[in-house]
Amino acid sequence: MSWQPTALAEALRLRAAFNRLVREFFHARGVLEVETPVLSLAGNTEPNIASFSLQFSGRTDGAPRTRWLRTSPEFALKRLLAAGIGDCYELGRVFRDGEAGGRHNPEFTMLEWYRIGWDHLRLLDETVALVRAALALVGRDAAPVVTSFRDLYWQHLRLDPLTADIDTLRSALGEVRIDPDGLTRDDWLDLLMTHRLQPLFGSDVLLAVHDWPASQAALARIREGDPPVAERFELYLGPLELANGYHELRDARERRARFERDELVRSKRGLQAIPLDAALLAALEQGLPECAGVALGVDRLLMALLGTPRIADVLAFDFARA
Repeated sequence: MSWQPTALAEALRLRAAFNRLVREFFHARGVLEVETPVLSLAGNTEPNIASFSLQFSGRTDGAPRTRWLRTSPEFALKRLLAAGIGDCYELGRVFRDGEAGGRHNPEFTMLEWYRIGWDHLRLLDETVALVRAALALVGRDAAPVVTSFRDLYWQHLRLDPLTADIDTLRSALGEVRIDPDGLTRDDWLDLLMTHRLQPLFGSDVLLAVHDWPASQAALARIREGDPPVAERFELYLGPLELANGYHELRDARERRARFERDELVRSKRGLQAIPLDAALLAALEQGLPECAGVALGVDRLLMALLGTPRIADVLAFDFARA
């Protein structure tokens, strides 16, 4: 096993410069830096995300010994918002089980922030501004392009992703061969994004895609319409997805219902049940202010800045050498 770092000194210096940029960027805008727990009583119920768990050996006063490494600081940050902290951000490590490879590491760095009184479109503009400032660190820039999810699929695939049936979506994959067993409509939409659309995204373009299918709302609110859409956005630099933002759901009953739907999917897939985040639900019942939030993958952004497809190139030590 090699003891040498996987990242070049250039990458480590760029990471330090980006961290400094983040703090200056948000300090100038009056957004407070906070730190929240890495270990939690609750995990992430999202069926496509796996949480690490561990057993605490000390005194718990009757609380569960099983604790979960956070996959995002989101729930703790929302509890701070409900407590009245105001605009805030966290820059820190998060953990996801089973994700190791060319573009993934089980522990990675996430930047997440929330803006009171904003919607997802206003936050989209600020996210673009931050990424362009990061690009300037390496003497680059990218032209921002904003489009809706619906328009993106129509422009490139000539189909309406909000109304097309599964057969139409499957046909649009063309020569890409995928085992269809158990795949849902949303799975086919995701496959079209990763296999047909993302490879078309130009390396000098910052593409922001907003207003996603209501079935892919995650923690975003749903705007009524025909059909309804989720008020969320994703930001891409070339084919790399960098950020995912929401006009945040504030309804505690709907949040509980989405947790429970996640658990039902997990049960059908034979996945471990995850305890619901009771503290988050209590905070939502107390009242989450109108807000928008976004999570940005720092390692992904550094990969894009350095033009490397390997996450190991921007980590001091990747999973294999940790």
